[in-house]
Amino acid sequence: MTNLFPILDANAARNSILRRQPWDAFDLPDEMLDANERIFGSRIGPDEAVRRILAEVRSDGDAAVRKWTKKLDEVKLVDLHVDSDTILQETADLDYKVCEALALAAQRIENFHRRQPNQSWIQNDHEGTVGQLVRPIERVGIYVPGGTAPLPSTLLMTAIPAKVANVPELIVVTPPQKDTGLPDKVTLAAALIARVDAVYIAGGAQAIAAMAYGTETIPAVDKICGPGNLFTTLAKRQLFGLVGIDGLPGPTETVIIADESADPQLAAADLLAQAEHDILASAVLLTPSRQLAHQVQAAVHTQLEELERDQIAAATFGRGAGIVVTDSMNESFSLANEYAPEHLCLLVEDPWRWVDHVQNAGGIFLGERSFEVLGDYTAGPSHVMPTGGTARFASPINVTDFVKLISLIGLNEQALAAIGPAAETLARTEGLGGHAAAVSRRLNPTFHRQDEPS
Repeated sequence: MTNLFPILDANAARNSILRRQPWDAFDLPDEMLDANERIFGSRIGPDEAVRRILAEVRSDGDAAVRKWTKKLDEVKLVDLHVDSDTILQETADLDYKVCEALALAAQRIENFHRRQPNQSWIQNDHEGTVGQLVRPIERVGIYVPGGTAPLPSTLLMTAIPAKVANVPELIVVTPPQKDTGLPDKVTLAAALIARVDAVYIAGGAQAIAAMAYGTETIPAVDKICGPGNLFTTLAKRQLFGLVGIDGLPGPTETVIIADESADPQLAAADLLAQAEHDILASAVLLTPSRQLAHQVQAAVHTQLEELERDQIAAATFGRGAGIVVTDSMNESFSLANEYAPEHLCLLVEDPWRWVDHVQNAGGIFLGERSFEVLGDYTAGPSHVMPTGGTARFASPINVTDFVKLISLIGLNEQALAAIGPAAETLARTEGLGGHAAAVSRRLNPTFHRQDEPS
């Protein structure tokens, strides 16, 4: 059983569970190639499969969305739009506690994101005006997964920051449930609470394509946000440039750094909570305490048997999880910064002491009472965070993802005299005579008369 959740040293971990691989470097399993042969008629990889779906949605619109939903989700769609009456009917019998929980989460998410800076500014002085205008993106599309575990919390975590940013039109696209042909009921309730403007039914690459190109029913958007599976992420990558993309989120991941003070049962519970997402998730413990490592390993095996999604978690622990025994806490943080995890949980005696050691992470969770599951639902910051090592340069979803900045320049004669000659010099240095002349004609009012026939 120890092979299920191995204990490794730092070097072994760098070459296994902490090794980042580009998507294109993975060997495609026969099961995926077999499935693609059944669906597409040849053993193509996911990138080519996505390319074909995008091309069909671009040319055939709603018909292509329906076709691929039938093939991939085994649901025959009639109307791609979920009207407000249907949403109200579907959510009427929801458990009151669920609605209360969604409302609490929504309020905390809104309160957090309203604190983020999002203001225009203008500076006036003797040379004129410079400034920055903040404008919301006009139409944003949010993709909400709805496969083995529908994620209404993701709708809140993505839509509410967009609402705080004053996006004028916000749509949600989410897959159908097999039994009803409609989106998950709790997801529809989250759409009501987040005050989105419209909900549409589609999943996977066809959903991303519909938002990028537009169809007869689903409008084209200016930016697409929200996580998804491999196919939705590949679709976003292929469509980048045609439409704004928030990022390319991959499988979820957590790194826990723990010292000898940590409760091994809680550490194991946090690792299992991450592992049950899907078989590609990552769950790693870094600790200088070999005793704690063995205690957590034993606790994982015991608690795994109690999970409803035990097979998914077991598959995760079989490939993307493990314990790394480090030489010191400093080495633990060094490994974490190299890996740049989505979630970094500090189960240590004094977590604030170590915050400055963190350079790369989507979110930092301080102590055993500030664990990652609270961040998934009710803490406040968006749980849509950078994965795959992109925390080296990317940030969690936030208000700035839903606005654009417009530079404002309004200079006068005094500014022209002060900075014009340098601009002309740089233009001539770059061999751009037209640029230089545009400056010269303003610095020397007689320039054009000397240059042109009378």
